[in-house]
Amino acid sequence: MKIDIVTDTFTPDVNGVAMTLGRLTDGMRRRGHRVHVVHTGITAGSGETCAAAVPLPGYKEVRVGLPKPFELRARWIRKRPDAIYIATESPLGRSALKAANALGIPVATGFHTNFHQYMRQYGMGGLQPMAMAYLKNFHQRAHCTLTPSRDVMERLAAEGIENVHLLGRGVDTELFMPAKRCENLRSEWRVRAGCPVAIMVGRVAPEKNFELAIATFQRMRELFPDMACVVVGDGPLREKLSENHPWIHFAGVKTGEDLAKYYASADVLVFPSETETFGNVLLEGMASGLTTVSFDYAAAALHVRTGANGLKAATGDGEQFIRHALHALSLPVDHDLRRGARQTAESLGWDSVIAEFEHRLSEIAGIAPDAEKKPAKPGKQARFSCRTVFLSDIHLGTPDSKADEVVDFLKHIDCRKLVLNGDIVDGWALRRGSRWTSRHSRLIRKVIKMTERDQTEVIYLRGNHDEILERFLPMSFGRIRLTKEHIHMTPQGKRYLVVHGDGFDSVSTNHRWLALLGAVGYDFLLRVNRFYNHYRAWCGKEYFSLSKSVKAKVKSAVSFVDRYEDLLQNLAIHRKCDGIICGHIHTPEDKQVGAVHYLNSGDWVESLTAIIEHHDGRMELVRHAEVIGSLRKGLLPGAEPAAESAWMI
Repeated sequence: MKIDIVTDTFTPDVNGVAMTLGRLTDGMRRRGHRVHVVHTGITAGSGETCAAAVPLPGYKEVRVGLPKPFELRARWIRKRPDAIYIATESPLGRSALKAANALGIPVATGFHTNFHQYMRQYGMGGLQPMAMAYLKNFHQRAHCTLTPSRDVMERLAAEGIENVHLLGRGVDTELFMPAKRCENLRSEWRVRAGCPVAIMVGRVAPEKNFELAIATFQRMRELFPDMACVVVGDGPLREKLSENHPWIHFAGVKTGEDLAKYYASADVLVFPSETETFGNVLLEGMASGLTTVSFDYAAAALHVRTGANGLKAATGDGEQFIRHALHALSLPVDHDLRRGARQTAESLGWDSVIAEFEHRLSEIAGIAPDAEKKPAKPGKQARFSCRTVFLSDIHLGTPDSKADEVVDFLKHIDCRKLVLNGDIVDGWALRRGSRWTSRHSRLIRKVIKMTERDQTEVIYLRGNHDEILERFLPMSFGRIRLTKEHIHMTPQGKRYLVVHGDGFDSVSTNHRWLALLGAVGYDFLLRVNRFYNHYRAWCGKEYFSLSKSVKAKVKSAVSFVDRYEDLLQNLAIHRKCDGIICGHIHTPEDKQVGAVHYLNSGDWVESLTAIIEHHDGRMELVRHAEVIGSLRKGLLPGAEPAAESAWMI
């Protein structure tokens, strides 16, 4: 589909609406849709157009888009979109709605902010009926309205707004996680060991209920005089509040890794706002393993279960809110409630939200979601679409790395996420003098191109041969994220722990000299193997793996593999995961052992295997030659159950 989005706020603005629209835009582009964004930012990137705006009086951080009916009408006559999504109800949004209605283009609107409720917070309560009448008139002229919580849906329906649908929110559990906790940051807040930290994140503005927040902080400090109270964000109240309450640490705006570190270094998230349509902050706090204290509406009504994964008070009951906050101070870092918050967040990925957004726009445009996928042109490479690809043990920098085959494989695959599960670059071999060649660089360029052209998310987990990355973890640049382990969520909510696996190899962890010696021996077997297989090829015989033959004849090697698999399966059970995906031992495997699905992606030295996740969440172990052969014959496997697939090992 061709989709235009019109909004007053977009990335890199720091607010929930901008973040959500950034996720939706990236997700739709990864699904093959052409998305153009008209926004009020200072600069416009690729696929974006800037619109004029003025700052909201008394609140310069908020820009209000000015109408541009003629420009939008001219654009949509020239490049007619299949559907338009208008995210904000400003003069810019209203002019877009009017132009789209005049041209007969289907429109969805977003109800992201309770602007009519803000009137009371800014001393203009008498204007609330007028504001609600404006919003009702605006959204009634759209084909549908999308909003993030059920209570807002019910409120809009009660006001007479029709065709309102739920479009939830997700959270980035790789960015926001308990492991980002930083003792250095806590020392900057002058927190002694074992003393709690309470944090509030959001605009420092009247609509965020700072009166209750300050009262809560004061009561908490009566129990723990040494505790730190931290406010992250900026807004019109910041200067006044910081003057009146110097004991509160006002950190200003934080984003990305800095924001994740602030969350994880705290213990209690105080979220007293009563005017949210959702509240992304709540999910970010849960993902960071905090005890969240909130009111029972919006995101909390959907996802928080008091006593199990958070604490919530009846909306409007400030005393109950404070009692919950005081109780939260007694919950240690490893409390079941805080672990429950993290587990809930891990089930709330963005994929299902983006799929729902795609469904709603396809529905109003009268296009089936699969209808816009054009058949490949004659002579063009066939590509198989899947959700995720897992690769490991490519060993770039060694003469036996099948880098060309990996590039060939990736050229035929269209995936949303690529997980590189360790030993991608062989630092051990490079230190021994092995040569890096242009074909190794070609694979690096291919991965970067996937992030830029296809908007593919890349997760790189360090292995033992590329252990030099350990000192930099976690780190991200662009769409590439480096980490030690990864929790992968399927569309059905199944959890797969992804680790390289060297930590469960006693030789690698306890006898590094022996592992290095083994690597030299393995390289020697591969070198002998090359010459032997040249001879076999000359004789017309198929490839033979000398190293696998040797391992198969050594009983201790076989028992090592069995112990390795058992240890990783036990780890999956301990981490409350449904399965585990690993590499390291160059032994591809796909098997169900009790309740645990064990998957090993093999290697790209001899096995040439990978794990793919289909769009329905089904995992499959595939071999390079069979994937490419099937695509070239015009057979696109993936619709049949895994047990019947032609790609199965």
